[in-house]
Amino acid sequence: MPNSLPETAPEFVEMAHRIVWATVATVDPGGRPWTRILHPIWEWDGEQLVGWVGTSPTKTKVAHLGANPYVSLTYWHPSHDVATAHCAATLLTDDERRTWLWELFRTAPEPVGYDPAIVPAWDGPLSPAFAALRLDPWSVRVQPGAVMVEGKGELIREWRAAG
Repeated sequence: MPNSLPETAPEFVEMAHRIVWATVATVDPGGRPWTRILHPIWEWDGEQLVGWVGTSPTKTKVAHLGANPYVSLTYWHPSHDVATAHCAATLLTDDERRTWLWELFRTAPEPVGYDPAIVPAWDGPLSPAFAALRLDPWSVRVQPGAVMVEGKGELIREWRAAG
């Protein structure tokens, strides 16, 4: 039986923010998968889990999300801790959202927080090269490495939206 989101989300956020970098897959208009490494930050308010990525709105990414507005992302740690989310993805380029996200990353504690200005193409939150990618998961899975490697430890947590 799947866990509830309130049972799963805090463990997912803890693992994601500890690992920091996720492999993220999109699907191009021809149905072919593409992967990249991204640095999401997650917000959990007790009811809703939302991920955010500061990213460049490249032609490739815009085309993929325009044709298939979904991503699958996986965090992996050498201890075999794994966290996965399947999400609806929305690329946002409005000034208010980009400024908000820039500040969120700039003021968040390390290791998930960082100064976005370190990316050479991003000369500020209103740079044409900077966009906000919103991630709304419909499925989240957290698997501590001890479960996979040793067959013991914490239980796997998994949540799926109804429908």
